Amino acid sequence: MLEGHGEQELPASFSEQIEKENIETNTLSLLTVDEIPEDADCVMIYEPSSDISEEEKEMLADYTKNGGKLLVIAGPVQDGELTNLNSLLADYGVETCEGIVVEGNREYYTVQPHILLPDMISSDITDPLIEEHYYPNMPISQGLIVSENAGDNVTELLTTSDQAFSKVAGYDLQTYEKEDGDIDSPFALAVSIACDNDGQIVWFSSAAFLDDMYNALSSGSNSDLAMNALSSLIGETEAMAIRSKSLNYNYLSISGSTASLLKVLMIGVFPIGYLCVGVYVILKRRKKQNEAG
Repeated sequence: MLEGHGEQELPASFSEQIEKENIETNTLSLLTVDEIPEDADCVMIYEPSSDISEEEKEMLADYTKNGGKLLVIAGPVQDGELTNLNSLLADYGVETCEGIVVEGNREYYTVQPHILLPDMISSDITDPLIEEHYYPNMPISQGLIVSENAGDNVTELLTTSDQAFSKVAGYDLQTYEKEDGDIDSPFALAVSIACDNDGQIVWFSSAAFLDDMYNALSSGSNSDLAMNALSSLIGETEAMAIRSKSLNYNYLSISGSTASLLKVLMIGVFPIGYLCVGVYVILKRRKKQNEAG
C-alpha cells in the first residue's frame, strides 16, 4: 500500500475481503527505498489526494516494465491534479479527462447521474460478475480515453454509454446538464494494461467506488470487482469469483428500463389484471344466481 500522498485507509468491507483471502498488506513509501521490494506481489495506490513525484513515477514505471503488478484506484481530486501519477497511463496511450463523468443515458446510472452503471467488458476480472448479473457502480469517476495507438496492450474493463460527458467543473458542478466546454464520451472507467516482462497495471478511475455506502448500493459487487483485479495481479486466479455477501446489504441496483417495466407491471398491469379477474368472478356468480332463480 503506497503512502505519503494523502492516501485514504481501505474501507472496512474491502479490508475484510483482503483478510479473508489471506493477503497480507504493508505500507510502502517510495521516498525511503531505492527500489520496490522484491517480495511485494503487487503495489496498490488507493485514493491519493496529492500527486506522486517524478522520481516515484519513474520507479513505478520501471517496476511494472520489469514484471511488477500495480493496482491504482484513483479518481478526480478536489484540489490540484495527479499529473505524474496519470502519466503512467499516458505512457500506454491512455488519456485522463478533466472533470467528473456524468451519464446522459438513464440506463447507465443509478440514483444520480454521477453514480455510473457502466458496461462490463468480458475479461477474467469481470466475467464472474457478468455471469451472475451483478452491477458495480462507479461514482465520481474520471473519464479515460484509450487512443487508437494503444494497441492490444490496453484492455477496457468498464465503459460508459456514448451519451456520457465529463463535467469540467468537477466538484464545483452546478448542473448535470451538458455545458460548453464539457468533454464528450465515450469513456473507459477501468483499464487493464499489459506491460513488458509480464508486468500489469489495473486502473480504476473512481476512488469512491469502494466506499462502504457505494459498495452496499451494488450489493457488494464493487468490492468483488476490486478483489478480482487484486487476485489477478498477485496470481491467485482461483480467487476471482463472486464472494459471500454480508447480510447488511439492503440495496438492489437495477437499470432504468427494468425500473420502468416494474412500475408498469406493479401500477398498471397487475391491478388491471386483478380487476378483470374480479369482474369475471362477479359476473359468473350473478349468472349462476340468475339461472338458479
